Amino acid sequence: MRTRRFTTAAVLAATVLVSGCGRDEAPQEATGTLEQIAAKADCAPDIQTDAAELRQAQCATDDGKWILLTFATDRGQREWINQAKDYGGSYLVGRKWVAAGDAGAVTALRGRLGGTVETAAPHEPHAGQSSHSSHTGHH
Repeated sequence: MRTRRFTTAAVLAATVLVSGCGRDEAPQEATGTLEQIAAKADCAPDIQTDAAELRQAQCATDDGKWILLTFATDRGQREWINQAKDYGGSYLVGRKWVAAGDAGAVTALRGRLGGTVETAAPHEPHAGQSSHSSHTGHH
């Protein structure tokens, strides 16, 4: 009897793992060149940067305007994301690519490109600091 209950529980657990819960499903993560990834997102990319370490294009789709970047290395990608997060925003992150835009566009893109959504709030100046000097100096 104990073996039968264990087997039934194991089959149920396996069924749940295989079928998923129906939410947060995304396609297999997109791969390829900037142009290939853009095509999967139904974007005609407007290339802004075309360098060996980074390629960047602006895209506009029914989901909104967003930026697509591809990277030569994983390290370069992570460094870019870490710096970009200082400004806040939503990022769809795949293997050596990032789509950056507003939360709605990024969420919609995930349905076409797969990947992982990362978000960040913009950093505020520390108390007593501002981005502009508050004193004007001597006249």
